[in-house]
Amino acid sequence: MQIITEVKQGSPEWLALRLGIATCSELDCLLVEGKGEAGFGVGAFTYMNTLIGERITGEAADPFQGNRHTERGHEWEGVGRNLYEQREEVKTTQVAIILNHGIGYSPDSLVGDKGLTEIKTKLPKFQVDVILSDKIPKEHVAQCQGGLWVSEREWIDFVCYWPGMPLFIKRAYRDEVMIRKLGERVKTFYEILDERMNKVLGIAA
Repeated sequence: MQIITEVKQGSPEWLALRLGIATCSELDCLLVEGKGEAGFGVGAFTYMNTLIGERITGEAADPFQGNRHTERGHEWEGVGRNLYEQREEVKTTQVAIILNHGIGYSPDSLVGDKGLTEIKTKLPKFQVDVILSDKIPKEHVAQCQGGLWVSEREWIDFVCYWPGMPLFIKRAYRDEVMIRKLGERVKTFYEILDERMNKVLGIAA
């Protein structure tokens, strides 16, 4: 496991570290059952082709520069982190990326030597849903469990924040069954990726 701290998330150096590898933010698409090879869906193959393109060209695929919404999200992520630290009476540490098992994870912060945070900003109407459900939204579960797998940590606090709305914090512990499934899907994903990439290079040669 490699924890990289000396670069900033979103920087060109950070994008280079993620180049051509699966990251936890995209693991959800590997779990969607589809009609493709090994049961992968369209989203997984789109993601696979993106990574193949990155590996061949050595360049990030259309790196997203962000917009006002993402800038606001980054600003409020810091506010959410501060509120989380105050409520939980903890100090957090920020890192650029953790590399392990052939994939990458960029946590929003580390907590002590056992925990992580994943901080989201959601519009009030979505924040209401999250608070009422009292659980981590389904679309973020794979990312959170993937983060625990990559970081080899014990728990993750999912933090959801919007100015003026109640702060939502939900702790999840390692789900070893899901983590094992993620490991298997990533392994199969990479095997198919290598085959497809070799075919592309063979055709192009």
